Amino acid sequence: MASTLDPSGTVATNTAATQTSDDAHGYYTPGEPLVDTNAPTGPIADRWTNRKMDNRLVNPSNRRKLDVIIVGTGLAGGAAAATLGEAGYNVKSFCYQDSPRRAHSIAAQGGINAAKNYKEDGDSTYRLFYDTVKGGDYRSRESNVYRLAEVSANIIDQCVAQGVPFAREYGGLLDNRSFGGVQVSRTFYARGQTGQQLLIGAYQALERQVAAGTVTTYTRHEMLELVMVDGKARGIIARDMVTGAIETHLADVVVLASGGYGNVFYLSTNAMGCNVTATWRAHRKGAYMANPCYTQIHPTCIPVSGDHQSKLTLMSEGLRNDGRIWVPKKKEDCDKDPRDIPEEDRDYYLERIYPSFGNLVPRDIASRQAKNMCDEGRGVGPVVGDFRRGVYLDFADAIKRLGKDGIEEKYDNLLDMYERITGENPYEVPMRIYPAVHYVMGGLWVDYNLESNLEGLFVTGEANFSDHGANRLGASALMQGLADGYFVLPNTIREYLADGPFEKVSEDHPAVVEARTSVEARIDKLMSIKGNRSADSYHKELGLIMWEYCGMERSEDGLRKAIDMIRELKADFWTNLKVLGTADSLNQSLEKAGRVADFIELGELMCIDALNRRESCGGHFRAESQTDEGEALRHDDEFAYVAAWEFGGEGGQPVLHKEDLIYTAIEMKQRSYK
Repeated sequence: MASTLDPSGTVATNTAATQTSDDAHGYYTPGEPLVDTNAPTGPIADRWTNRKMDNRLVNPSNRRKLDVIIVGTGLAGGAAAATLGEAGYNVKSFCYQDSPRRAHSIAAQGGINAAKNYKEDGDSTYRLFYDTVKGGDYRSRESNVYRLAEVSANIIDQCVAQGVPFAREYGGLLDNRSFGGVQVSRTFYARGQTGQQLLIGAYQALERQVAAGTVTTYTRHEMLELVMVDGKARGIIARDMVTGAIETHLADVVVLASGGYGNVFYLSTNAMGCNVTATWRAHRKGAYMANPCYTQIHPTCIPVSGDHQSKLTLMSEGLRNDGRIWVPKKKEDCDKDPRDIPEEDRDYYLERIYPSFGNLVPRDIASRQAKNMCDEGRGVGPVVGDFRRGVYLDFADAIKRLGKDGIEEKYDNLLDMYERITGENPYEVPMRIYPAVHYVMGGLWVDYNLESNLEGLFVTGEANFSDHGANRLGASALMQGLADGYFVLPNTIREYLADGPFEKVSEDHPAVVEARTSVEARIDKLMSIKGNRSADSYHKELGLIMWEYCGMERSEDGLRKAIDMIRELKADFWTNLKVLGTADSLNQSLEKAGRVADFIELGELMCIDALNRRESCGGHFRAESQTDEGEALRHDDEFAYVAAWEFGGEGGQPVLHKEDLIYTAIEMKQRSYK
């Protein structure tokens, strides 16, 4: 796809938005406009190349004098630690798991995108860029997304060199498959274990630097506070989760690669330990939280089976390459064995509504249509609550076409996982799937250099907001994590570190002491309440509120109700929480309490952000803003901006800063996958 726009990169294709509606009036304070002063200009294809050349260098002897803290060891954090360690910096790497290999990146299944055009089907860097911006409903920055598309090809080469066992065709060439929202095959994969294999590659690179002495790992450590000294991020306060010891760790720069906050919904595809605490503590220190309401609902999850569950299980979007999604045409057929429903009585609704993309429409659209089918009373599977929460994902046609062996070769571990969880054989009976919370597009605001508005605080991977807009296309999370860790951050952080070596900060500095004291006081408070409810019970109640009123569909009345309910929940939490055990030992009850306290505050901000944005885009569907056909309706004239929220102080209102989204290499259009 060739761009027909002005090649100079200086002519805007849209104007700055002017918001006229204000559903959230009274819930927030307007702030000053926000501008990314590091945003590049010029032809979009040259912006990253020029920026790398413009950034200053740090000579090897100075690198040995500079200390970097990286929180998180997933693909973004692990790759960054390995790369910066190999460059010669002194790196401290933190994770709350017992090994970097347990980071949640390991759970990714389906694949990683790269614009290599191995299938000769018309792919290119520009097409990957275009698909990603369009898939994000034109709510992402074009410069950041083009850079992501540009470096994607390098990621595959890097990982192959590490020995990542990508799937290959018979002749030995790397294989590709398609994912939602695109019409080309650009997704590289390792069966249904792509995240695991990529993480092992990053872990090996990380451990090599541990052995070389450039990286020190701190496992079972949880970041509980950001240390700010003279307006710059200079360290963290962490708790040793085994001994309960509160530790101070100082450095010249801090990198947060701590993942997303989907567990604010309680039930999600995230690991139970995934949380928002690292980024939320930074937010409370002044870092802006951008687009927090943008949540991705994944259409291909094993349905909820009852109120006993604590998490949901993802089935890869890659299954939609060969599986066909359908529901019965008649409500009375929903009780039947799907194998007894004849072809003429099946509604392959995605193929019917979106003939150009069919089962490979983007996640937000597939999720919303699955909900619509179930809301109509045509859902399948057991009744949970007041209706059936499931649609069929059927491999019968694919098995006829490719044979059972062909399907096993592509998806065997995924189908085996499904059978172990449900007790149903997906080779014989259609799988049942339903949407669930998966990924978040919101996160800490960063500029083009991945630096937050706090000097010296960099944010990578899912922890930042920068690349996916209102909806992430499948196979882009692994791409962003490795792009940030291996290629982007190592080039941008040196512009900041070139001013070093910096003056050392001592642990008795007043700002450091204040940060540590605040952590100790917070823990003491959590331990002293001695109420009647567990942190898990509050988390579950919060999740129900968030899913009901800030989930797949939101409305003005519902969001206002949710805000009131969350505020009541917060008040009860701080007066009726019960934390068992002691603070000076292994204490998972205390860990959960701290995380849930942050989730409650985040949940309120998410609802305020969703209330302010009276438009539907990506995974954010406002009932008041839809087309006559029930599709999402954007309002670019009002909301083509990044919503960057500043912490308003304890009990104060959040402050909204808007960064205009101006495009030069792409034109904003209403999305269509028909």
